[in-house]
Amino acid sequence: MRLAFDAGIGHYDDPPPDELTDLAELQAADRFRFANPLRAWIEVGDDGQISGSGYQGGGLIGATTLKLGALKYRFQAAKLTDIQREPEYGNGWVRFSQTVGGRTGAPMPRRVSHKPFVQWLAPLVWTTLTLTLYTDGHADSAMTGASSFPRHWIYDDRGQLASKSGLTAFEDWTDGSGIQHTPWGDEDSPAVVTAVETALERALSVQLMHGAQKPKISHLKAGDALVRQGEQGFDLYLVLDGVIRADRDGEQLAEYGPGAILGERSYLESGIRTSTLVAVTTCRVAAVPASEFDIGALTELASGHRHEERVQG
Repeated sequence: MRLAFDAGIGHYDDPPPDELTDLAELQAADRFRFANPLRAWIEVGDDGQISGSGYQGGGLIGATTLKLGALKYRFQAAKLTDIQREPEYGNGWVRFSQTVGGRTGAPMPRRVSHKPFVQWLAPLVWTTLTLTLYTDGHADSAMTGASSFPRHWIYDDRGQLASKSGLTAFEDWTDGSGIQHTPWGDEDSPAVVTAVETALERALSVQLMHGAQKPKISHLKAGDALVRQGEQGFDLYLVLDGVIRADRDGEQLAEYGPGAILGERSYLESGIRTSTLVAVTTCRVAAVPASEFDIGALTELASGHRHEERVQG
C-alpha cells in the first residue's frame, strides 16, 4: 500500500477543517471518507416528562480518487445501511446511538486464511456515536466504537472540532475487512478518544515535521517510557499516534493524544526532564531538538502544560 502512495497513485487525506460548515461541499471535494452526523430530538410536556423522541438525518459516504500520470479515476465508496438503535429512556433523558460507514472506494489487497490467501476488497470504515438529550436542554455525546483506521474527528453541535480518535492500526484495519468484525456483524471496536491539540501545537507540529531538521520517529509499546523524570534531554516531541501520559513523582498529571507537543519544559528550564512520559497505548512519536523552535512559542506551550498540572493537582 505504501508504494501506491509514494508513486502518487493514492493520496493521503488533508486534515479536516477545525470548523465544519457545509458537509455536502466537503463531500464533493473528496475531503472525507464518510461522515456520521448524529441528530435527534425529544418532546417534553408541561409536566417535564418525555413524550416522544426520534432521529433526524443519517450518514454520508465519500469517494477515493486515484491518479496514474495525468489520468484520474474516482472510486465511489459503498455506504452500508445506517444503524439507528432504539432510543434508550432514562430519568429525564433519552440516549440515541447511531453507526454510519461503509466500504472505502478503492479495493486494496488484504491477507486471508484461505485460498487464494490474498483478496482485493475495499476495507470498512465506521463510527458509532451516542447522543444523550436531557429534559433541561443540555446534551452529552460520545464515540463508543470505530474502525481502527482512519483517524476519526468528532465535532460538537456548533461545528467545532471537539476530540479525535487517539489510536489508529492500519494493519488491523486492512486484515479485518470482513463484515463480521463490524457493527453490521454484531461486533464493534472500542474507540480511544483524546482531546484536540491547540492551534499553537498544530503550527508547531507542521514546523516539526517539515522543518530543516528531519524528525526521528520512535515506536513505543504500551508501558514504555519516552523520557523519565530527572533525565537530561532537549528534544521536543510530537505525538503522531496513540496516547502518552505525563507522570510526576508517581502522580498522573495528564494524558495527550495525536497532535500534542511535549518536552519543552526541560529545554526552557534546567535541561532536566520535569516529568516521565509513558505510552498508555502503542504510540508513534516524532522528535527534533527544541532549539529548532522559537523560544516564545515554547514558553507559551509550557504555560499551558503548567495549567494542566494545577488542574490535576
